[in-house]
Amino acid sequence: MTFTSVDHPDGSVEFRVTVQPRASRSEIAGIRDDTLLVRVAAPPIDGEANAALLRTLANALDIPIRRIVIVAGEHQRRKRLRITGFTSAELLARLAQFRMQRA
Repeated sequence: MTFTSVDHPDGSVEFRVTVQPRASRSEIAGIRDDTLLVRVAAPPIDGEANAALLRTLANALDIPIRRIVIVAGEHQRRKRLRITGFTSAELLARLAQFRMQRA
């Protein structure tokens, strides 16, 4: 399978993420089952892992954190995110700088 993202008419892109909390470091780790795998050092307590996820993606994609929203799965490892002012093509181009291997 390949990574899938969906463009919305409002100029945003939506995609799935699998979060792996309590990792040794926060990083984009690749693709797993059609989702982006992101490892975060934070534990899944009091929203710490979600905050670390948003920070990690914002830093990696070089965008303000306020443009990234968790649409679904706030209390689960598998989440759906939306980034405003971004297209699927831009997302894939920015992710291409990472070694996007199947995790």
